[in-house]
Amino acid sequence: MTTDQSDAPGGTGPAGDDRTTAEGGAADSTGTGAPVTGRTDPEQSGPGEPERAGATATGSPPADAAAGKPAGTTTGEPVTATAKPTAATTGGPAASPDGEPAGSTPTRPDPDRWEAFGPVPERQPTRLDRVRRRLGRFAGHEWTLAALGSLALAVLLTWPTLRYPLYTLPQDYWDPSLQSWQMAWSGHALLTDPAGLFQSNTFFPEPWSFAFSDMLLGYAPAGLIGTGPEAAVLRYNIVFVLAHALATFGAYALARQLGSGRVGAAVAGVSYTYAPWLLAQAGHLHIVSNGGIPLALAMLARGHGWSLRHGYRPERRRTGWAYAGWLVAAWQLSLGFGIGLPFAYLMAGVVLVAAVLWVARRPVFGARLLLADLIGGAVFAAVGALLSIPYFKVAELHPNAQRTIGDIAIYSPPVSGFFTAPGESRIWGSLHEGARAALPWPPEMTLLPGFVLYALALGGLFFSVWRLRHRLLLLAGVVVTMALAMGTRLFDGTFTYVPLFDHLPGWNGLRTPGRMMLWATLLLGLLAAGAVSAFGERVREIAAERPPYRPGPWLRLATLVPLLLVAVEGLNSTPHPVVPAQPAALRSVEGPLLVLPSSQNLDQPVMLWTTTKFQQVVNGGSGFTPDQLDRVRGLTLNFPDAASVQQLRDLGVRNVVLLRDQLAGTPWERVVDTPVHQLGIAREEAAGVVVFRL
Repeated sequence: MTTDQSDAPGGTGPAGDDRTTAEGGAADSTGTGAPVTGRTDPEQSGPGEPERAGATATGSPPADAAAGKPAGTTTGEPVTATAKPTAATTGGPAASPDGEPAGSTPTRPDPDRWEAFGPVPERQPTRLDRVRRRLGRFAGHEWTLAALGSLALAVLLTWPTLRYPLYTLPQDYWDPSLQSWQMAWSGHALLTDPAGLFQSNTFFPEPWSFAFSDMLLGYAPAGLIGTGPEAAVLRYNIVFVLAHALATFGAYALARQLGSGRVGAAVAGVSYTYAPWLLAQAGHLHIVSNGGIPLALAMLARGHGWSLRHGYRPERRRTGWAYAGWLVAAWQLSLGFGIGLPFAYLMAGVVLVAAVLWVARRPVFGARLLLADLIGGAVFAAVGALLSIPYFKVAELHPNAQRTIGDIAIYSPPVSGFFTAPGESRIWGSLHEGARAALPWPPEMTLLPGFVLYALALGGLFFSVWRLRHRLLLLAGVVVTMALAMGTRLFDGTFTYVPLFDHLPGWNGLRTPGRMMLWATLLLGLLAAGAVSAFGERVREIAAERPPYRPGPWLRLATLVPLLLVAVEGLNSTPHPVVPAQPAALRSVEGPLLVLPSSQNLDQPVMLWTTTKFQQVVNGGSGFTPDQLDRVRGLTLNFPDAASVQQLRDLGVRNVVLLRDQLAGTPWERVVDTPVHQLGIAREEAAGVVVFRL
């Protein structure tokens, strides 16, 4: 019987695959039915795969051929009469049942029956998976956790600032009202008349009135959002909380960059922000807005590859961080010179030291980093110079705005002030009531940075990750800044504060030397961070000496005790009074106008009330009282009378508003209802106020 080549043993089978035997011998391609060596086990075929031709053990013809059937057919199945076309019948190469040329590689691999037992192939991540991984890494990063922790702690330790943020202000509603107006005015001026920024709507008709106190100009972007007193109060409270968060984060970043451990850096951040003495400054946003100081120093140190613990490491230099540090420093300076001026002189000293080091050890600084310092330092100096121009104008126009040594002596604290807490301290406030009574001016003389901080800093002198010379330098910085904080109390300031007052430009504008305690607090925090970091490292060493080679829960908790104690000592009992409601008449009365009664404290809420229309008002409150406003307050004691009406008309005032709820015990209580038609002015009653139209 003659068979097609496609059915011959060892030829191209039904699946169209050319196979070899297990022994490596080639199948016969002559079509003569010659036996092949070796053995092919039918069970080795894949599921559903036809049995291979020529699979007998002895080399005899296949069973199908022996039974008189064509080779390759299955027993019990009929043989079709028509065979597949072959090369002999078509004149071309033989084709497989799949339509492929004979001898070609199959397009689909044979399925593997053991595939289900193999390892699952790794799934390639999708774009969404990559985004999720990046977000996860970002959320778990140290700096993300530090920022979120600083924010959460700020909300907690300034509570109840955000309880009623539209209606209350921390500590009192005098200076916070002024500063709420400052942020609102800067945003309004940038939107309407940037060139008139320093010619504010208050203290009419005085020029440069926006520079009568620290301007908080760096918060101007926040002033672009919202209008009116409620928006201004809400803005103030939010910025107040964020300022605390930034201070904690900045001091944490500085301590970490210098080489502290995480817990030690957290101690430095919390102690710097929530020191008990700062609770008395809750009404001074320009003082609690100090986070840019340590943050700028941290960025500059990182950009220069320098740390207190490891010294200079040129391979860690990053020019971008240096630029960022200078920009943050310039922003901090724009918040005010109250704490910005000492910072500016510190930065000048840093630049001087860096220049000397560059000349002496030129390989330490690269050319690009030097260029970054030159450009960044120029930007910082330019911001300081531009912001100082209005203040020099004010000093020229108002000689009474300049401070004297006598003014400094009024606010200079004694040594006992460094161990006395303000009344806003929840822990020490009531206990130190007697000590505060002995101080001439407690709000600026209660300078306790925290007894826990004192103890940790003292321990840091003997047990620390810092080198001994660095500890001594930090201690020297603490002593110097505390001596400056005493003003004229230490040897009359002859060797400390007075030389700075006499010779450093702008220093005579600083009224309260006690605010130098900010620098002492930061340095004490760094000393404490060194001690806490050394304690944490010792705990890990102890744990490594015995199984399970990691600190137990009690040891881990012990490393957090200093942080908890520092945070507890910063708890506050700061009052949050309700801001006086804006009289409805002030939403419509045109300026220039005068609101009576007028005084330093009463005028600051008036400034806040003008944030609806920003009409010009004679009223204003600041660090000093201009002579013009002082005269107006004196001549209007008899208002309404002919002399005061004429004086106000000459000044340009069009309307006078008397607040009925504040007239008790004042000269206007008796004359507010007196007829005024003989004076040629109109009198109108409004809700809670009397409006005189001049």
